[in-house]
Amino acid sequence: MQQRSTVPPDRPTSRDAAGDVPPPDVAEFIRFCHRRREAGWPELYDEMCAVASHRAYNGWDHDQLAARGLTFSLFEMPRLAAWVRNTLGPDADRRPMEQPASA
Repeated sequence: MQQRSTVPPDRPTSRDAAGDVPPPDVAEFIRFCHRRREAGWPELYDEMCAVASHRAYNGWDHDQLAARGLTFSLFEMPRLAAWVRNTLGPDADRRPMEQPASA
């Protein structure tokens, strides 16, 4: 029996995505989401999904973002994570500092 790959053909893998740069409008969408919620990856992913669901950026929903190459599919996750890292640089993995508990 032949072993099947879990990655569909013609889809980027995490190795392929490492040098990938998003289109300028997608990079601006990523920055917009990061300004709304200064979270690192993967929390930023949740914010990006929410922004698309509410059409909070230029009225774009999931379909308009997909037309620009940004999808939220699990198969596209390595590329999206690379786009976030390439767009935000060191901020991509930055998480907000936790507030100390009140005494």
